[in-house]
Amino acid sequence: MTTANPEDVAVGPDASAAGVRAPLGSGIAAAWRWSRDAVASTTGAVRDALEKPLASYYLLLGSSALLLTIGLIMVLSASSVRSFLLYDDSYAVVKRQLLWVAIGLPCAWVASRLPIKHVRRLAYPGFLLTLVLLALVARFGVLINGNKNWLAIGPFTMQPAEVAKLAIVLWAANIYAHKERRLRELHHLLVPVVPGLFAVIGLVLVGRDLGTAMVLAAILLGMLWVVGAPMRLFGLSLSVLGVAGVALAATDGERLQRITHFTDPFKDYTDAGWQPAHGLYALSSGGWLGQGIGASTQKWGDLPEAHTDFIFAVLGEELGLVGTLLVIALFFTIAYAAIRVALTTQDPFVRYATFGIVVWLLGQMIINVGMVLAVLPVIGIPLPIVSYGGSALLPSLVALGLVIGFARREPEAAAALAARRRNRSAGLSAATHSDPHR
Repeated sequence: MTTANPEDVAVGPDASAAGVRAPLGSGIAAAWRWSRDAVASTTGAVRDALEKPLASYYLLLGSSALLLTIGLIMVLSASSVRSFLLYDDSYAVVKRQLLWVAIGLPCAWVASRLPIKHVRRLAYPGFLLTLVLLALVARFGVLINGNKNWLAIGPFTMQPAEVAKLAIVLWAANIYAHKERRLRELHHLLVPVVPGLFAVIGLVLVGRDLGTAMVLAAILLGMLWVVGAPMRLFGLSLSVLGVAGVALAATDGERLQRITHFTDPFKDYTDAGWQPAHGLYALSSGGWLGQGIGASTQKWGDLPEAHTDFIFAVLGEELGLVGTLLVIALFFTIAYAAIRVALTTQDPFVRYATFGIVVWLLGQMIINVGMVLAVLPVIGIPLPIVSYGGSALLPSLVALGLVIGFARREPEAAAALAARRRNRSAGLSAATHSDPHR
């Protein structure tokens, strides 16, 4: 009787061909080793890609472009019914959004190429212009959906509070960059940034726009944190803002109703809970992969503001959980890449401005998604880049353009781009000289 050498026993796919039974569990072990090696290889490839000089630049550019594309598709889908009913044209709203994109993309490109010294020179004029526009809104503003936060300029209406978000970030970043060596003193930390931002927030509240005021307050706290404000100041600020928020809600019946019913929108389904309840209906009917683009049923009149504040609900119904997670992941990718830029830069203005933009866009996304999921009250905050509205889209695109420009100006990234241009020019020159008839 011949005994087989254990080393000659075939394991895996060749075992059956050799007529030898593989040891029990060897297939599972082989699959585990393969998956472990695949994960290690993928992790290593991702790590190597993130260590490249242009990683942050491409992450910002790619995520922003994909988010804008998804936004246009969802605006088209979510607004088609309303556009047909109001304008007899299913594409009326998305045409306006495309117009704002056509304006915003060149502005974003200019912002990405504008030298930092010129951006800083525009900080004070931009902030003063914002104060003037907000004061005009308080006096001559147009009342829409209970909020007086729109300003009519000829045939157009704009929302200066959206422009204020970018203006205060650049203004505060410029001031803190000038005071870089004096920020350990509380006086320099607070003045003039905190009074200036309180003035902006106050003018926004005159128009009863509590949602935008909350985003501006979040930007203020984020800027104070990044410049190293003491924790006791945060405790005091949160207390003041909390008391102010409760007071503003208590003095407005509609706001108070929204706040007291947001945890259970079905308790007052026909009134204050109507919008969040139908937002939850939309999300729950989307499932894992959604009903398909254009197949939402809630946008047929049941869900108010389907193409603006509650576009995330339509997105969840049509693209499912996968689509919603993709959008959230894109926002966090932008935040991750931007924070990488802020941590590696040597320019304090770039660091503060980048972090302020991250707080603005990411904070607003979290508030909007929280509204749709009924974990936060409905306070009228659009989803950045995705929701319809030129007043919100244009400043957001310019802000992303600035951060993309900051990323491409980092020394290693700039060197990599310069080397690529040289190689491209050298290749074009060689091709030209190799063809004498060219």
